This record gives sequence, C-alpha cells and structure tokens, in this order.
Amino acid sequence: MEVKYKIANGVLEIFFFGELDQHSASLCKDALDNLLDSTLFSVAVFDLTSLSFTDSTGIGLLLGRYKKISKMGKSVYIKNAKPNVEKVLTTSGIYSIMPKI
Repeated sequence: MEVKYKIANGVLEIFFFGELDQHSASLCKDALDNLLDSTLFSVAVFDLTSLSFTDSTGIGLLLGRYKKISKMGKSVYIKNAKPNVEKVLTTSGIYSIMPKI
C-alpha cells in the first residue's frame, strides 16, 4: 500500500495505491493523520483510482479520517473507485456521509 497526495486550490487529494486491508490500514493511519494535521486545505478528496482492494478495515480507516476532517470543519469526498471497491463502499453506506464526486 502506498499513499500519495497533492494540494491545489485548497483541495487535498489523497491517492491510495494497492490494497487497503488490516495490515496496510494500520501503517497508513499515522501518516494520514500527520498529513491532515500539517496541511492547509479546505476540501479533502480520497481518490481511489489505484486502490485494487479494500475491506471493512479500509472502510474504518476512511471513516476515521472523515471524522478528523469533519471536526476541522472541512468537506470530504470520494472519487474513482473501481467496481469491486465501489461495491464495498456502497454496501457500507459510506457515500451517505462522504459523497462520491
């Protein structure tokens, strides 16, 4: 699992590469929290173009970051999920709090 990001015009885009599961989520959590604490942005977007797999642990990671970002008063969105990841996200109901763009 690799996580990259870019910031443009107040939008923080976070890109996930590989599989987001129990092992990789625990490795990503602290790095993402440090990024969110040290970056100026007004909107966060999780770009899942290169995410090949996620499970409930990955959903938990996304929800935890959503809570952190929401407490900052900022919006959070998800985009570009592959069909297998889209199915997990839809089933979890995550789009009701983090809309798909």
